[in-house]
Amino acid sequence: MRIYEELFIAKPDVADEEVDQFVEQLRTHLTTAGATVDKIEKWGKRRLAYRVDKYREGTYVLLQFSAGPETVKELERRLRVSDLVIKFLTVRIDETLKRLEKRKRDRDKRAAKRATAAPPSAAAPGQPGPALDSHLTPAMPGTPREG
Repeated sequence: MRIYEELFIAKPDVADEEVDQFVEQLRTHLTTAGATVDKIEKWGKRRLAYRVDKYREGTYVLLQFSAGPETVKELERRLRVSDLVIKFLTVRIDETLKRLEKRKRDRDKRAAKRATAAPPSAAAPGQPGPALDSHLTPAMPGTPREG
């Protein structure tokens, strides 16, 4: 099972009830096919970046679900033949989520290493440390250093 996001744009002149009914049909199709629907977001009417089939705006709907490739293929077929949908896009996001999770683990591991690293040892009181010693006697070319 892989995680997918499906974003589709419905015609703007279609009633909200009809869009809700279509989304419910998609949800039932996915669940009967063995998929799990994680999230459904209805973004409402928005202006399109460019004209699509004589429409300048559309109703955006986002579905996030876990399913196999055959289920996704059938879902895309249903979206393609539907008169309600003017555009759709399917994106597999499990690879991205894995990559982000790995980055987070690596970052946490580095932070844990930094926290457990011993702080630099302090010099004895009254004795300048190595950083201070080099500051007091600057190294000049041709002059010997006191050691």
